[in-house]
Amino acid sequence: MNERQQTPRFKPKRKNRGAAVAAVLCFVAAIAIVGTYTFKDYRESQREIEQMELAQAKKQEPKDVLEDSKPTNTDMIINEKEDTLDNIAEAAETEDTKEEEEKETKSKPESNTEQTAGQSNAVNFSSDSKLLWPVEGTLLMNYSMDKTVYFSTLDQFKYNPALVISGEKGDQVISSAPGIVKSIDKTAETGTTVNVDIGGGYELFYGQLNDVKVKTGDYVDSKTVLGYVGDPTIYYSVEGCNVYFEMRKDGQPVNPMDFLVE
Repeated sequence: MNERQQTPRFKPKRKNRGAAVAAVLCFVAAIAIVGTYTFKDYRESQREIEQMELAQAKKQEPKDVLEDSKPTNTDMIINEKEDTLDNIAEAAETEDTKEEEEKETKSKPESNTEQTAGQSNAVNFSSDSKLLWPVEGTLLMNYSMDKTVYFSTLDQFKYNPALVISGEKGDQVISSAPGIVKSIDKTAETGTTVNVDIGGGYELFYGQLNDVKVKTGDYVDSKTVLGYVGDPTIYYSVEGCNVYFEMRKDGQPVNPMDFLVE
């Protein structure tokens, strides 16, 4: 009787036990789901990081190529040295060309003064020197500066600072003394006229010439052919073909007859 009246033991209901199991399963499922999405997100993050790194590498690649294509300090130094050597070579060639031109210039006479200096021993006419006749012919008109003489063509009397010597057209006209050709001019009165500096302040003028064989600056010796007798100018048309032969000392006319050999 007493044993039946003892308090019975508590036993959980099966229904409550099932609910607890279900809750545990739901929690586990939730954790699994969360883990799945978390792993998926991690993989996607890794892919994004890899893509970003690849894009960054592609951006840096052209810079590396450009940096490789840029000349290095060594290349720049080599180029500068090559340019310097080229400039030195060009300067040397220019200097050689200048030296050659200067040598050629020095080897050629540039003025009457240089010609005269080169022939200083030959061009030294003095009051004791003699002249050759410039052409074979007769004396048509004598030198006269102290009184006037008659000019047939002009039909008048005037002073005559030269000798007028007859000659045949085409006859040779020679240099009467060594000298330097100072000038070759053409005037209305004396036609083509060659002026020769014979030194000592003396000059000779050969007028009425044709086909002159010398040029300004030439050295001429005695008997050098200067040219040929040409047609007379209108100032000497009556006198005929002739050579106008004038001599000056320090710019003043002197008588050639005082120096001509007999």
